[in-house]
Order: sequence, then C-alpha cells, then structure tokens
Amino acid sequence: MQIIDISIEIFENMPTYPGNPNVSFTPVIKRNSQITTISFGTHTGTHIDAPLHTIPSGSPIDAIDLEAFVGPCTVVDFSQKNILSISGPMLEKISLTKNNKVLFKTDNSYSEGEVFTKDYVYIEPSAAEYLAQQKVSLVGIDALSIKKSGDTDNTPHTALLSKNIPILEGINLKAVSEGEYFLVCAPLKLKGLDGAPARAFLIK
Repeated sequence: MQIIDISIEIFENMPTYPGNPNVSFTPVIKRNSQITTISFGTHTGTHIDAPLHTIPSGSPIDAIDLEAFVGPCTVVDFSQKNILSISGPMLEKISLTKNNKVLFKTDNSYSEGEVFTKDYVYIEPSAAEYLAQQKVSLVGIDALSIKKSGDTDNTPHTALLSKNIPILEGINLKAVSEGEYFLVCAPLKLKGLDGAPARAFLIK
C-alpha cells in the first residue's frame, strides 16, 4: 500500500488567496509545555470549501457527511499541456464515474513560489457545470481557488456547491500520476463555518 500526502504545509506568511488573512503563529509560554496560538482563515492551504462558502443557505463544513471526503478518486493529469484553464469540452473526453471524486493535476503543482501568483490554471464555469451534471461527489484542484483569480463570475464554485459537491483546493499533485486512487481528506470540524483546512492523502 502506498500513501501519498497531497497536502501543502501551513506556515507563517505563506501565500494566501488575495483578501484572505495572513498566517501567523504566536508561542504561548506555559511551564513544562509548549502551546501556540495560530491565526489563519478557513480557506488557508489545503482546504475544503463547504456549500456555505458561496450559498447563503448551504451546509457548513461540520454538517457535511464524512463520506463526502473519503472514497474512490480519479486523478486527471492536465500538466504539461500548455493550458490556462480546464473547460467543459475538455472534460467530455474523460470517463468520469458517478459519485466518484475527481482531482485535477495541472502545472500549478510544479509552482513553489513564496508569493501568490494569479496566473494559475483554473476551472472554467463550463467545466464546473459539466462536473455537477456528471454527479461527481468531490472536485479538487492544485490551486488555492477553483476559479480564475479576481473573476466576478463565481459559477465554478456555485455550480458545484449548490449541488452539495465539496471543493478541495490547495492540494499538490506533483508526486501523483494520473489514475485511480482512494482519497482521504479530513477537514477540521469547525462548527457553522464556510470551510476548513484539511489533511489530504491518496492511497494506492
């Protein structure tokens, strides 16, 4: 059995999506123990978007059934394809299984800059709508957001989250080949919130 960690580290002053809080760690001095106060947003690093993120009446992260985060998963490799985005027509050529989870590997996985870059590969509205129609159970991508940076069209989020399809963002698939895996991604159980950081890994 092979276990592949696809999470990225959370560290102070790490790159975050524009408008999101910066990450800070503050040591708390306690006799005979070490404690740290941590400060960051719910959409920091590898994280899950809950429906509440963009759907006002949507489910918060703690209300999502754990089955949504565990199960068969298909990794689709779009890296080294010289593409700027993933469209619906591109996905029509791929076999997707109903209720399966799908992760998209792109050139983003090979970008290890110390600052946020807006020129990442993203999922177009047509692709998100197609994935929702195919009734996949989770969609993941190796970027801090599923949509184009700064775009006011939030369809890539709403098309999926309105169908209660969680979105896994901020993964790194550099060490992962295209194929079938078993995904485990466990978000923090933050009561009533719109998302949460998660530890995600694939089992082969």
